[in-house]
Amino acid sequence: MARHGGGRGWYGKVAGAALGVTALAVGASVWTAQAEVTGGPPSRAAASASPGSGAARVSETIVHASDAGPRGVNVTIDDGPDPRWTPQVLDLLREHGVKATFCVTGTQAEAHPDLVKDVVAAGHRLCNHSVSHDTAMDRKSEAYQSRQILDAERTITEASGGVRPLYYRAPGGAFTPYSRELAASRGMRPLGWNVDTKDFEQPGADAIVATVERELPNGPTLLFHDAGGDRSQTVDALRRVLPWLKEQGYTFGFPVR
Repeated sequence: MARHGGGRGWYGKVAGAALGVTALAVGASVWTAQAEVTGGPPSRAAASASPGSGAARVSETIVHASDAGPRGVNVTIDDGPDPRWTPQVLDLLREHGVKATFCVTGTQAEAHPDLVKDVVAAGHRLCNHSVSHDTAMDRKSEAYQSRQILDAERTITEASGGVRPLYYRAPGGAFTPYSRELAASRGMRPLGWNVDTKDFEQPGADAIVATVERELPNGPTLLFHDAGGDRSQTVDALRRVLPWLKEQGYTFGFPVR
């Protein structure tokens, strides 16, 4: 998997220390379906406990496959939520009846908890994308990796109102055996991608659409972004890609757990 870097280091200077987030109320009915996947929302103590508590362990292998079968695709949206772009992405997904996986950072979840709740309320799934989107995490200590993963897990769970992230996507694909094992022990399946739209480079909506059409035979998991810069091209591309996928006979699912 390609390592994203260069012009998208907007998280890079954010400290990876624990984020002080006030605990939010747990248990609104709109989150019940996702909560059931992990056996119900954990308490704050469970969310920040030692590895292995609070959720059933999953495989540490990096997943790409879709639970929608051989003609299934997984739409994944990284780096948000963002108050300008995430609502537009949510509107498009709702318009086309598509469920997606949102890979959320701890900093953005802390800043915009209402948007995290909106994502879950719409039936989408959450993915842990670390605290500060450090694409060099794989060159940092295990203690640093642990803080980035566990602090983000706690923050996202609190921002959502108690719904845990079901996946972990390392920033830029900077997985390590340790980070994959830690995430899996917390019930978060390591999540890869097959189609990197490079939308963060702002190549134009035409180029983003062309990348999806060209690279979809590589596998079912598509990578888009809803934060980290001007995402108008992403929104325009999704407006075209979603109906095109349906026309080609694809269905939409989630990454397998």
